[in-house]
Amino acid sequence: MAVQHKGWQPRGASRDPVISWLVRWWRTARAACIGIGFGLCVGLGSAGPGGRVHAADRPGYNRDIRPILSDTCFGCHGPDEHDRKAGLRLDVPQPEKPPTDSGLRAIVAGKPEASELVARIFATDLDLVMPPPQSAKTLSDEQKETLRRWIAAGAPYEPHWAYVAPVRPEPPAVQATAWPRNAIDRFILARLEQEGLTPAPEADRSTLARRVSLDLTGLPPTRADAEAFLADTSPDAYERLVDRLLASPHYGERMAIDWLDAARYADTNGYQVDRDRENWPWRDWVIRAFNDNMPFDRFTIEQLAGDLLPEPTREQRIATGFHRNHMLNEEGGIIAEEFLAEYTGDRVETTATVWLGQTFNCTRCHNHKFDPFTQRDFYALKAFFHNVTERGIGNYGAHIRVNAPPFLRLSTPEQERTLADLQAEVDAAAKALEALRAARKQAEASATAAPQPAPAAAPGGSPPADPPADPIKQAEENLKARQKALADFEITIPTALVME
Repeated sequence: MAVQHKGWQPRGASRDPVISWLVRWWRTARAACIGIGFGLCVGLGSAGPGGRVHAADRPGYNRDIRPILSDTCFGCHGPDEHDRKAGLRLDVPQPEKPPTDSGLRAIVAGKPEASELVARIFATDLDLVMPPPQSAKTLSDEQKETLRRWIAAGAPYEPHWAYVAPVRPEPPAVQATAWPRNAIDRFILARLEQEGLTPAPEADRSTLARRVSLDLTGLPPTRADAEAFLADTSPDAYERLVDRLLASPHYGERMAIDWLDAARYADTNGYQVDRDRENWPWRDWVIRAFNDNMPFDRFTIEQLAGDLLPEPTREQRIATGFHRNHMLNEEGGIIAEEFLAEYTGDRVETTATVWLGQTFNCTRCHNHKFDPFTQRDFYALKAFFHNVTERGIGNYGAHIRVNAPPFLRLSTPEQERTLADLQAEVDAAAKALEALRAARKQAEASATAAPQPAPAAAPGGSPPADPPADPIKQAEENLKARQKALADFEITIPTALVME
């Protein structure tokens, strides 16, 4: 919604101060007439003495005004200073909106008849009306009147609803006082009574058992659990059923589903190749965290920075797999640095979505047009995740590991002993090869210093005997075999994607 673009004058406008004053007077008078006429149409019951709006009928900024402004106005008059028109910003509160580039005041608190915003939204002249026709955005009569009433009430702004601390409300009074068992029931019953409805009858015990089992484990109750619950006549039978379900390992599996979705968990890397990956150790860590009732602060710290804790345990390092769930491009010819930037951007967006409940991706390219975040905020947060020892590309070669580094090898003590034995064989083979090469080099140097006579031809013209096998070539083949055995065994050991 543009009040007046810089350097642009409405049709018939003049730079003469008298004419400009007359134009402003006419707009003010017209806005007052529009406001009065529309108020008569919708009824003046909400207006008090002096035309003020009663508090009970005052439009709420977050509930009523912000949705209108964000949809039709913030694109030109919001937080993005590069796209802002006429020097007008409507997304932030100010004691009194300063004059725009045209010298007019968009909002005069308590005085819709003096507010250019009201004059523009009610205008019929296509050169004056806001939103402008070319924007393809329109305001309904109801929305226009809501904005007028908001300005008449003093144009009060409110903090973004997401950053307002919730306040515990008092449970409402209800008529059927015997029905509620807790405060939540009172809120539900109050709305039912408001709509003239009555609560549904209480479910039978079999239905209750099925519902709570599906809610907590994702599975129907076993026959034994169902029969035990039906046979339990104690007052806390339901609570004891819930305790049994919470103790089930399936509880963690059910609760982890939503977290895995939010963390973009997958068993493949995505993109064109979409090769398998091993990040199930992190998945299992999440399940164990729910089953162990891990405190949420620890659940957060270990996933975001478990590798930065003093002497982190293997479990704490596995937890950092949260930020290795991003897609991984393994296509040949890609620019690694480009995708490193993509992966770190993905971490910022995921962190904001999961822990802040906000979308940050808009701020990758510009200040957010609706939420209170800037492009600087995005790259400041990105800096925290841009120091991981990853390459940006996948693995290539004869022995392609499932995971791209950095990863944590999850070997058992027995596997570690086998790895040590195989590594010792590789080291011994490499040492033997090096010794043979050194001996040959010394022999060649001696032969150069004292040339030997050429060997005599075989008698009778018979073909020469086969030369002896080259010990260096044999040693090289032995080393390759030992290295292959080590690599073949290593790849059978599961790994976990981690941050480091």
